Amino acid sequence: MSRSRPFLVPLIVACALFMENLDATVIATALPAIADSFGENPVHLNLAISCYLLSLAVFVPVSGWVADRVGARTVFRLAILVFIVGSVLCGLSSSLAELVLARILQGAGGAMMVPVGRLVLLRSVSKSELIRAMAWLTIPALTGPVLGPPLGGFIVTYVDWQWIFWINVPIGLVGIVLVTIFIPEITSERPPRLDIPGFLLVALALSGLVFGFETVGRGIVPGWTTTALLAVGLACALLFLRHARRAEAPAVDLGLLDLPTFRASMAGGFLFRVGIGALPFLLPMLLQIGFGLSPLESGLLTFAGAVGAIFMKLLAGPILRRFGFRRVLIGNALLCGAFVASYGLFRPDTPVPVILAALFVGGVFRSLQFTSLNALGYPDVPERLMSRATSFASMALQLSLAAGVGVGALALHVATELAGSAMPGPADFTPAFLLVGLIAMLSALPSRRLPAEAGAEIAGRTAIGAAAARRSAEPAE
Repeated sequence: MSRSRPFLVPLIVACALFMENLDATVIATALPAIADSFGENPVHLNLAISCYLLSLAVFVPVSGWVADRVGARTVFRLAILVFIVGSVLCGLSSSLAELVLARILQGAGGAMMVPVGRLVLLRSVSKSELIRAMAWLTIPALTGPVLGPPLGGFIVTYVDWQWIFWINVPIGLVGIVLVTIFIPEITSERPPRLDIPGFLLVALALSGLVFGFETVGRGIVPGWTTTALLAVGLACALLFLRHARRAEAPAVDLGLLDLPTFRASMAGGFLFRVGIGALPFLLPMLLQIGFGLSPLESGLLTFAGAVGAIFMKLLAGPILRRFGFRRVLIGNALLCGAFVASYGLFRPDTPVPVILAALFVGGVFRSLQFTSLNALGYPDVPERLMSRATSFASMALQLSLAAGVGVGALALHVATELAGSAMPGPADFTPAFLLVGLIAMLSALPSRRLPAEAGAEIAGRTAIGAAAARRSAEPAE
């Protein structure tokens, strides 16, 4: 591997994941304009988001198996191509039905891009470069949801809504070329037969739970529909747990949770993302509805968090080498949760520099936590199980982010109802931010059971640990 490869591979993968993360959120701002061009009720356009989430839920569990079967680089390029074709068809749509079908195709490409892109990265970068690589991979998850709404508002205001989808074409084509040039084909052992019953149960479980969480407290569908979705999703999840005990090679390998580092990364990451996942929903709502700002003004403020995330990319490695994963994951989770909770104290008269500073510093700490969680999860995973681990992580990611939006929306809905208001005011957001901040803090608990030197090799602390061990072995004078 060339000296430039450890930098290029994560950057190429990050660009593809940024495209997917951006597209998942940019459409929300454009829905009224799209509905107007179709002559549809804007509420009906929520199908364009829902069907995309459904496609993600269905195809994510099978992505690792397909990558092992065909080859990770081949599948990654094909996923980008499918995403591009889906984007073009979205822009060419002239009716809601056409847009829904195009979004399903786009979601299939996105579902393969995320876990397979992470798999390409893990199989292309050495353990010594993993923290830096994961720092690059963290940026799309933090900046995509922040940039999406203001970019969508800008395109709808000054161009045509179709360009929301067509901007993916040049980005995706460049990505395919770079993958072809700089990333070698990555082969693995031929996977066992696909667990079709398990795959169907997981797909139904994810679909029900993701849709259920997406509709909680948002008034999109009747309450009984949300309850039914969550019940079906939970029932299928329980059925899969029973099935997985008997299956030789289950669609989702729960045995990976026997690895302490992977278990801590998944458990802590799930709780952390539930807390942080509410921010792309709550912050724009607070700034636009609570403060009366335009989507563009709101986006320019929240962009401070993305700048903080990029700034932390340079510091994550030295911090983890100095303090180790265990201490960073515990202490930083508490700091992240405190900053999220503090956003509930924003008021219309809060000075803009104070808001920008709080969002910037919060973005710094969130980036460090995401980088640490992502890097810690994979070093102890055997190579033959790496594709299953990335599919597992992507499944947990989708579920936790949807749960975060659901929790934030429900808390805001309850606070607004108790205040007797038709629309939430600034004070109604305080309980929601406090709740999701507390959940983010709880992500420190799974990390408490980690050994002090967990992840020492990838953090560059091996020498430090060895020196400490030698000192403890020396007889006292």
